[in-house]
Amino acid sequence: MNPQSEIERLRREIERHDRLYYIEAQPEISDAEYDALMRRLIELEKEYPELLTVDSPSQRVGGAPLEGFKSVAHSQRMLSLANAYSFEELEDFDRRVRETLEAPYGYFCELKIDGVAIALRYRSRLLELGITRGDGSVGDDVTTNLRTIRGIPLRAPEFAPPDFEVRGEVYMQTDDFLKMNEERELAGENKFANPRNSTAGSLKLLNTKEVTKRPLRAFIYDLRGVENPTLHSECLNLMEELGLPVNKNRRLCGDLREVWDFCEEWHDKRHALPYEIDGVVLKIDSLPQRGALGSTAKSPRWAIAYKFPAQQAKTLLKGITLQVGRMGYITPVAELEPVYLAGSTIKRATLHNEDEIARKDIRVGDTVIIEKGGDVIPKVTSVDLGERPEDSTPFIMPGICPACGAKLVREADEVMRRCPNVACPPQRLGRIKHFASRGGMDIEGLGESTVQQLLDSGLISDFGDLYYLTKAQLLPLERMAEKSAENLLQGIDSSKDRTLDRLIYALGIKLVGAGAARILNERFGNIDELAKADVEKLEAIDEIGPGIAQSVVDFFANPSNRKVLEKLRKAGVRFSAEKGGGEVEMVFEGMTFVLTGALENFTREEAAELIRARGGKVVSSVSKKTSMVLVGENPGSKHRKAVELGVKVMEEGEFVKIIEGRNE
Repeated sequence: MNPQSEIERLRREIERHDRLYYIEAQPEISDAEYDALMRRLIELEKEYPELLTVDSPSQRVGGAPLEGFKSVAHSQRMLSLANAYSFEELEDFDRRVRETLEAPYGYFCELKIDGVAIALRYRSRLLELGITRGDGSVGDDVTTNLRTIRGIPLRAPEFAPPDFEVRGEVYMQTDDFLKMNEERELAGENKFANPRNSTAGSLKLLNTKEVTKRPLRAFIYDLRGVENPTLHSECLNLMEELGLPVNKNRRLCGDLREVWDFCEEWHDKRHALPYEIDGVVLKIDSLPQRGALGSTAKSPRWAIAYKFPAQQAKTLLKGITLQVGRMGYITPVAELEPVYLAGSTIKRATLHNEDEIARKDIRVGDTVIIEKGGDVIPKVTSVDLGERPEDSTPFIMPGICPACGAKLVREADEVMRRCPNVACPPQRLGRIKHFASRGGMDIEGLGESTVQQLLDSGLISDFGDLYYLTKAQLLPLERMAEKSAENLLQGIDSSKDRTLDRLIYALGIKLVGAGAARILNERFGNIDELAKADVEKLEAIDEIGPGIAQSVVDFFANPSNRKVLEKLRKAGVRFSAEKGGGEVEMVFEGMTFVLTGALENFTREEAAELIRARGGKVVSSVSKKTSMVLVGENPGSKHRKAVELGVKVMEEGEFVKIIEGRNE
């Protein structure tokens, strides 16, 4: 046997079976037979290490855990697609294209995979680099993790261009995701929310061997760095010839009516696919015509994504339970027969309040229609009255708290009932979580499970007690090692120096969000002055209405709250407006922001707080007076309106640079 020839034969055979399984979906051998080929290859490479190469299929298994991910600049900016939600919006897009292009044009339609965008660079026909989208300009180097995806070739064929780049989506098939979640549940591990989130999380794992356990796949949809093709459809055909995983569900359309037919066809057929899609992408097929159309700072003018309407499902409403929030407000929750919807299994959905239940006449035992608002938050939208049981009765809101038994109250101007007992367990948990949140005192390591343990063990009864914890008290807690105890105590100690506006927000005063906290900070300068203010003095402040004013007065009048504040004072928590972390520059002074889309590094409230802390104002709707629209992933109508009105748009990457004071 010639070792080199046998190793090459095994590599070619394994690569062929990878393509048959992951791209063609036509496997020829069993998993056991495939594993035998891989074991034989690994044995020979160990015996003849001088024959081991980086593009060998055996190198997909990963090595030592990574220390972190390097940031890498994209060769060309990875733009986001603008979205359309109706045929009329597609007509508007087509009109803009027609006004620019003089020659006839065609659209190429592809499925919009609900995955995570990546870019792959091949040098000398070897996979050299794999990058996440990041902020579009810079992404994370996740090459080692992307190498584990068997559908992605580690080397291109000899007839391939020496150097080229492709872009695509990493995703999980629905069955693979559900199987993975079942295995995690059996192992006592937390289940993932949906395929897209678990895909994104998998790509950011530092232990590549763990990534190999995740059922990641990829579709490639864009080719760059190759001169010959002049049509996108030609590029897709070439990528298929190169062995890259290209989605076969695509079509060249001569006009917009054919595009719409494709969209409607896949809206109806999408549930038959083994993976999640959330729409259709239409692109101008001609690459020169794309160049003529150009791009905005955010999106190409030659492509748009048609997003399907929110997915709905029908299921049984088994019961209605009550959830107690940190302010005592009672939210009714629908307990559902589990149903799979838009990437996750839904067991519960919000019912908002008792008035909403009455308006929709929702009853236990009903068959209800649920959907994900923005494909994120499950909610009950309607009832199938044709399937209502004959003995059903209207829902009556209980009059006592489900957690502590206190009598619920409902103010005349409020739609929700409230538990007035400040010692109610869910309220205590919620207040401490809020106090430690990133927008509040930002206490590292103090998550919900740790807070619950501290309450259950009697070590704390309110957030003031956090500052008197010791390592000896923490170590007996479950999953609390010496290092994690030290880190938690360090996080608590560091929080003593947070700015006054964050402390005011963290106190959890009713109606006082981050914006109101900033205003109160600027007006009073310390907790003691704020505590002495009466309603009249507070109402005299611009943007502080009567509701907030009364809430502030009531909070400081409460003996229990004053007791907690005294604990904070004695512990050395900063009560004045002096900055603990240094002054921030008022870079947004006088500017009005609107936020839209999902941000990667912040929640919207956190981003809004950063804007306000730098002199800006955050409002909910776009107008000609808006200074800037901060956009994240999948921005909606606010982004479209900003473009129409000529309002400036800021992407998250640029926002982060400004916040961090970077000038590059």
